[in-house]
Amino acid sequence: SLLQEIMESEFPSSGSKRDRDGNSKDGPVGEQPEDELTIPRAAMNKMIKELLPNIRVANEARELVLNCCSEFIHLISSESNDICNNQQKKTISAEHVLLALEKLGYGDFRKDAEEVLTECKETAAKRRRQSTKLENLGIPEEELLRQQQELFAKAREAAALQEMQQEHYGVGIDSGGQAQDSVSEEESEY
Repeated sequence: SLLQEIMESEFPSSGSKRDRDGNSKDGPVGEQPEDELTIPRAAMNKMIKELLPNIRVANEARELVLNCCSEFIHLISSESNDICNNQQKKTISAEHVLLALEKLGYGDFRKDAEEVLTECKETAAKRRRQSTKLENLGIPEEELLRQQQELFAKAREAAALQEMQQEHYGVGIDSGGQAQDSVSEEESEY
């Protein structure tokens, strides 16, 4: 099909998939093993809609974009892994990915990739700051726990008092803290 020809001409390695170690796994084009990860179609459709809001994109074209993106990710990941291994590192870092972009001829993307990396770091830092707000209150955890236990004790006392008043006096306390007589209007009329 035309789609396969385009894939083979633009991405010659698309006929052979790579495993996590970057080793080639031969298989028919377009056939993906069940354990192979791809970009979720919903995410791809959302990106296409955001980038091209007034243009209809055929399903075959969407599939082509999805396959191209997946192959690009595999290619960059594999090269990043090779660079990481050559440096005798165990974890692929952002610098390995940036070097892979350069080595594979995608140096033009480096500036954009660095900007996205900076944004991701800022977002991660913001999340860390938000998750440590409790720690930044300046109140030790032991004091917060003591205050919590004190509030629980007060709530238990208030509930017990309300229950006792209802049992002995037939009077309850409404949500506004006002006493309510539990005698109905019918019973109060003589």
